[in-house]
Amino acid sequence: MLAPREIDEYLLPTERRVIRVRQHWAFMWKPVAQTALFLVAMVVLERFLPDSVLIDNLTFYLALVAVLRFTVLTILWWIERIVITDKRVMLAQGIVVHSVGMMPLGKVTDLTFERSLGGRIMGYGTLIVESAGQIQALNRIDYMPRPEEVYEALSELVFGEKGKTRATGMLSRPRGWRR
Repeated sequence: MLAPREIDEYLLPTERRVIRVRQHWAFMWKPVAQTALFLVAMVVLERFLPDSVLIDNLTFYLALVAVLRFTVLTILWWIERIVITDKRVMLAQGIVVHSVGMMPLGKVTDLTFERSLGGRIMGYGTLIVESAGQIQALNRIDYMPRPEEVYEALSELVFGEKGKTRATGMLSRPRGWRR
């Protein structure tokens, strides 16, 4: 079957899922802008080039390819999942070739959290997870939604005492819920 397995199927019976998210929707701005600009260029070409069946067909099929490319990129973004359990960090991605990258929390030596101006405005950030001198599959996770909460929960899991920070409780509650 072409559909990838649900990410929770990769969890061990002894693991507790703490965080499960996909990249922030701002990740899709670049494909949206590229597709829109390409479609505008096709309309302009169609308008200013001489009328011809060849030009009509060529611009139509090029526009169709651009829309199909955007559709595939959107599906890939929708399927990709970032999961943090009490034992590891996982990244599942892909449709036909499905891959799951994993880093045990015991190997994490350093966490870095970055947030650009755009990230502060839109609500995303970058999480850099480092291990003992090795470049791992999950070295850099861009467009992480609610990055402060994710960073704090991951820091608690890796370096802190369980239950001593507010992050784990905040991530388990529905968004917008307050005490």
